[in-house]
Amino acid sequence: MNDDASTDLAAPELYINRWLSLLEFNHRVLEQAKDEAVPLLERLKFLCISCTNLDEFFEVRVAGVKQMAEAGSPPAGADSTPHSEVLAAISERAHALVDDQYTTLNDTLIPALEAEGIRFLRRTEWPSDSPLSNWLQDFFRNELLPVLSPIGLDPAHPFPRVLNKSLNFIVSLDGKDAFGRSARFAVVGAPRSLPRLIQVPPKLEGIGKDDFVFLSSVIHAYVDELFPGMSVTGCYQFRVTRNSDLFVDEEDVDDLLLALEGELPQRQYGDEVRLEVAHNCPEATWQYLLDKLDLTEDDLYRVNGPVNLNRLMALSGLVNRPDLQDPPFTPTLARGMTPGSDPFATLKRRDVLLHHPFDSFAPVVEFIRAAARDPDVLAIRQTLYRTGTESTVVNALVDAAHAGKEVTVVVELRARFDEAENIDLAEKLQDAGAHVVYGVVGHKAHAKMLLVVRREQQGLRYYSHLGTGNYHPKTARLYTDYGLFTADQDIGEDVHRVFLQLTSLGKVLKLHKLLQSPFTLQTGVIQRLQREADFARAGKPAHVIAKMNSLTEPETIRALYEASNAGVQIDLIIRGMCCLRPGVPGASDNIRVRSIVGRFLEHTRVYYFANGDDPELFCASADWMERNLFRRVEVAFPIQTKKLRNKVIKQLQLYLEDDAQTWVLQADGSYSRVVGDGASISAQQRLLDGEAALA
Repeated sequence: MNDDASTDLAAPELYINRWLSLLEFNHRVLEQAKDEAVPLLERLKFLCISCTNLDEFFEVRVAGVKQMAEAGSPPAGADSTPHSEVLAAISERAHALVDDQYTTLNDTLIPALEAEGIRFLRRTEWPSDSPLSNWLQDFFRNELLPVLSPIGLDPAHPFPRVLNKSLNFIVSLDGKDAFGRSARFAVVGAPRSLPRLIQVPPKLEGIGKDDFVFLSSVIHAYVDELFPGMSVTGCYQFRVTRNSDLFVDEEDVDDLLLALEGELPQRQYGDEVRLEVAHNCPEATWQYLLDKLDLTEDDLYRVNGPVNLNRLMALSGLVNRPDLQDPPFTPTLARGMTPGSDPFATLKRRDVLLHHPFDSFAPVVEFIRAAARDPDVLAIRQTLYRTGTESTVVNALVDAAHAGKEVTVVVELRARFDEAENIDLAEKLQDAGAHVVYGVVGHKAHAKMLLVVRREQQGLRYYSHLGTGNYHPKTARLYTDYGLFTADQDIGEDVHRVFLQLTSLGKVLKLHKLLQSPFTLQTGVIQRLQREADFARAGKPAHVIAKMNSLTEPETIRALYEASNAGVQIDLIIRGMCCLRPGVPGASDNIRVRSIVGRFLEHTRVYYFANGDDPELFCASADWMERNLFRRVEVAFPIQTKKLRNKVIKQLQLYLEDDAQTWVLQADGSYSRVVGDGASISAQQRLLDGEAALA
């Protein structure tokens, strides 16, 4: 115990900058691309994910910091780092990360793929007048030339506002055109409908069945055909990343859906935040681009390869190489929740807990379908945050509405980058006769809730499903999440009251068992941390395990520090951002932080409190972040059944034993990978194998 009141637990040096922490997570993702224990095409996938993550980082996070710096806003985080210093540190670390990405591609993955017969043919490998070069030239003339629109830059044609993250080429020219005009530069944009990987027919001499050419290479090779009579002196790919955060003044619009529909097209043309160019682009050319885009050299990223690496994700679908991918698996179907069973009879007897992707998501869809068929079901209410296009969940809700059930759906239109899909599904549900609402102004509806109201002999009864992840059948096979089915009437009443808050007007209603943000979730967590501290001071065992995506909220972090000083043993499993510094004397001696990066995206949010001899366990939709605790509607729900609670605790312990896919956070903000002794323990693989399925 170290109850040293002299330590200032609000001191900025005790907090890691959130954006630098997020970059550290992207580094851990990239390390998966280097791990020879990971199947080769999955390694390429991790490289692509690291690039996609970095795109969003610039589109939203860096763009936001730049806006705050330009506005002269004070530092935003508990670390109190000035915005200018944050941007400088981001630039340094992001440049190193990008260099690492392309080194991994060129020096590791491309040679490994070539050894497996999967080749990317560069322009230097196209002999002139060979069958390959002739085929590619025909491909350019027939498939690309008709859809390319070069723009010569002159006083009548200023530098175009190129689309966010689109593939473009800056072409330097010499000579005069048909009108006697001379232009120093032209810009050629590649439409997004064009494939970035072109599979070459294996019938050509010397070509294998898995040989590909980059679209950028083909355009580069034949770009002179776009400028007849002119001399092309240089052609270099580039890509611009723009601020993609949408702003809608919710208090000043009459219809949020219409307002968002009007804003979505502008996402492609926000302010510039990053420029990527080919590594061999001359300084005069990239300086010209920086000038036209109003960017600085810190915003320039020179890359040795395609500027849009994330599009290489398509390769897995173009080659038939299951031996280079993760082996397929069949999720378990929960007993009593299979098609044709009576889920209501099952839930009267016991709660059912699903752990995706190890347990199938199908029971969630079947539950809605069963409710649609059941003549005793009166109403279905559900929240939808991200659910995907052509969603089986939405289709089941449509069927329920057609069957005459009272269907109410809270659709969060402001789910970043899913706004267009959510607008479409909202309109689909409305057309089916469902009641669709968009939540509460100023608070995203992020809770994962499904409520069925059924008439039974004893009166109306609630059946609930609460989850840590979205109602998205596809991501349920890629993300780890918990989902609880329960007929507990107190929980059902709580869910009903939260829906009333989302769809109606009125005061905050007291909840029996759920913790809800923005009202009781943060205070409930802090009270439980303080309770553990009291146990520790009394000399009793005290332990906290918390698993989530991110930990950034300062008051909660201070409560963790205080609990640590009181002697509470704290294990944090934080996948991404973590602003807490572990292992700092007088603040976090008893706190350990680990991150698991593996085949599945760790997405479960679980809070465990030892609570003396009466363990308390919550699953939740919320991370311990400011946005989740104060600006979103979230719920944390208790796992009450001892058997299910013990099952989750055992799985948490398994994650704490993982020495195959674990990184440990150091006090300086860096992460070190855990190296096991002998046979490694992979929590995800053990769960796939079913070894930790039951307590």
